[in-house]
Amino acid sequence: MNEEQYVADPRRWKALGVCMAGAFISMLDISIVNVALPSIESGLHAGSAQVQLIVAGYTLALALLVVPMGRLGDVYGRRNMFALGVTGFGLASLGAGLAPNATVLALMRILQGCFAGMQNPQVSGIIQQTFRGAERGKAFGFLGAQVGVATALGPLIGGLIINMFGAEQGWRWVFFINVPVVILVVPLALKLMPKPEPRSGAVHLDLPGVAFIGLATASFMVPFIFSGAEGGTGLPTWRWGFLGVAALLIAMLVKWERAYHARTASAVFAPELMRNIGFRFGVGVGGLYFAGFTSTFLIMTMVLQQGLGYTPLQSGFVGMPFAVASGFSSQFAGRIVTKYGRKLVVIALTAVLCGLIAIDLVMRFAPEARFGWIMAAVMFCTGAGAGAVVSPNQTLTLIHVPPRMGGVAGAVLTVGQQLGGAIGMSIVLSGFFAGISTLGPRLAAAQTLLAGIGIVCVALTVAIFDMRREHR
Repeated sequence: MNEEQYVADPRRWKALGVCMAGAFISMLDISIVNVALPSIESGLHAGSAQVQLIVAGYTLALALLVVPMGRLGDVYGRRNMFALGVTGFGLASLGAGLAPNATVLALMRILQGCFAGMQNPQVSGIIQQTFRGAERGKAFGFLGAQVGVATALGPLIGGLIINMFGAEQGWRWVFFINVPVVILVVPLALKLMPKPEPRSGAVHLDLPGVAFIGLATASFMVPFIFSGAEGGTGLPTWRWGFLGVAALLIAMLVKWERAYHARTASAVFAPELMRNIGFRFGVGVGGLYFAGFTSTFLIMTMVLQQGLGYTPLQSGFVGMPFAVASGFSSQFAGRIVTKYGRKLVVIALTAVLCGLIAIDLVMRFAPEARFGWIMAAVMFCTGAGAGAVVSPNQTLTLIHVPPRMGGVAGAVLTVGQQLGGAIGMSIVLSGFFAGISTLGPRLAAAQTLLAGIGIVCVALTVAIFDMRREHR
């Protein structure tokens, strides 16, 4: 059965369900680990640098592989790449659950991120391939809802698992839970997803470009990952050199991308795409927002468990209102974004900024006896703003991109968001670990959140400039 015949096949909805199940566990592993980190620290005696690698390594690996793996799916078949990605993700999850020490766990998390980066672009690709018109919008709506559900359920599922198996070993089952899902998903994917059609022509993956991005990002993150690793507050002089290395690698990346795109028209950051002013502003807003806000959940979880003695399950319930509010506001914002444009993103970012300031004040001044209830209320209000940032920004960023570059543009936007999240997580966590021994968990978190507030301020400034540019 070819692709055109498959478009009329009712099995495509079942195939979508299978795809979303695979994507669900990969998204779940971003949020479920947050609530398990105190358990990992106590069970494996993990240091702060290892904890940061466990968290940021996953999203960094995922981000770097989205574009090349999406292109491999185009050439060799999305069914094959999806099945291989899910299988590898399951094996890496098993390895993570069996990890004898924190270093092995960090490596397994990076492998998880690699295989998640292999399977995730196939999901949106299969929607583009097998759905048309209004059905395509409906399918993408399901995919967006799935992301919200994974975000909401991650901390709760993690809390339930650790509560069931104990703080010492419960974190292992946070990873083991992926294995039965993988065993179910892979054969169904091979049965229901469309078979790849034979294709001809050379495959251009721009692996050097991906390598330059990865090395530049890693060089930028190294000083922040290792500063404060022993509880100190200073950044040794030699580590600043990595920032210079990152700048040099970025310059080399720009030069390489121009030359590679001239030869193959397949560069990761296609110069033609990056000349699109609206696209550049949108990627900037998305990357900065993720850099400033992503670490908030993790910092809050560590304060609740390490500073206030909350159980992982109780911590999950405190963050639940954010996901609920975010889900509802995301759907509402999607319906009005074409009417209000970038103004909607500016309003939403302003709400998020106010929410972050409120979270900072709660960290500093809320009475311990009512801390969880007050934080849950603030997170609900912050979630209402956050839900109206990501989806509208994606719509506005891609709206003026030529259709022939839509797939690459979407992948680059995802890369920007995930890299921003990984870098922001490293910066904020380094500050938190550096200050926790002298300031205590709550005040260290409050001081660290100031960095996130500053980054979101920059994101808001970029969005305002873009709004004024659109108006002119």
